[in-house]
Amino acid sequence: MRGIWAGARRAGVGVLGCLLLGPWAVCHAASLRFCDRPPELAAGQQDTLLRFGAIIKDELERSGQPMALVARSGLDLGRFGVRYSHAGLSLKASRNTPWSVRQLYYACDEKRPRLYDQGMAGFLLGTDDPAVGYVSVLLLPAAQAEALERVALDDRQVLRLLGATYSANAYAFSERYQNCNQWVAELLATAWGSLGEESHRSDPIDLRLRAQQWLKDRGYLPSVLDVGNPLLMWAGLFVPWVHSDDHPREDLAEQRYQVSMPASIEAFVHATLPQATRIEFCHAGKQVVIRRGWEPIAEGCHPRADDTVVTLE
Repeated sequence: MRGIWAGARRAGVGVLGCLLLGPWAVCHAASLRFCDRPPELAAGQQDTLLRFGAIIKDELERSGQPMALVARSGLDLGRFGVRYSHAGLSLKASRNTPWSVRQLYYACDEKRPRLYDQGMAGFLLGTDDPAVGYVSVLLLPAAQAEALERVALDDRQVLRLLGATYSANAYAFSERYQNCNQWVAELLATAWGSLGEESHRSDPIDLRLRAQQWLKDRGYLPSVLDVGNPLLMWAGLFVPWVHSDDHPREDLAEQRYQVSMPASIEAFVHATLPQATRIEFCHAGKQVVIRRGWEPIAEGCHPRADDTVVTLE
């Protein structure tokens, strides 16, 4: 697959490419650890994440669906009210391994975006906090799931939607940059709007613009991130994966970014496809909580009475 990596190469580095704005707790460019390797996990932490991934895969297998939209937590983005930072598509028929996650990531060494097929375990091992983690799974109605699966497994189509330049805070309605969640949103639009049927005749930028217009016409609302610090708005002067020149002037004046995030994709799916279902998973200590429905699990992975709780021993 030209341009698409499979397996678990550089899993701890490239996948961090989507973690939007998290390192901005400090403003000094030298403190931004965006492209550093994640810390080594202890054997017990790896075991917990592997078991956690197996539980998620079991649920996906039991769903009877061919694919699912998935998102995981990563860096602590609590200051922005964000739990999930990185989205992808989990595909049963993946040529990597069943239920591998096809996703966009930023290849730090190459300084460019790539598409990447990663097993569920590797997808989880890329987290910044191995002690507590969250995963969201959206299961779609059959027609929409099949359409999205068909496009997602078409290497030619997905590569045509890959932007040339990565930006963690890419504006959702500009073709200048792209982040991992924006690629997922545009893939969704291409599949559900049948936009790729003529894509072999069109410029890739035109396909991305048509996908963005399809989303806008159907009420897609990107996540609004209030930065609240003018110094951070200009981090792109020093950090190669953060930019501001694609955002509307009025947004910059208000110190905010409109960015595709897992929450905005989920909200669009929920509004567009009321039949879609959601399963949220979390782990903390030796406990996994599984919740079915659209109400999020409480911070700290605390279950309700009707949640399923699995003890990892």
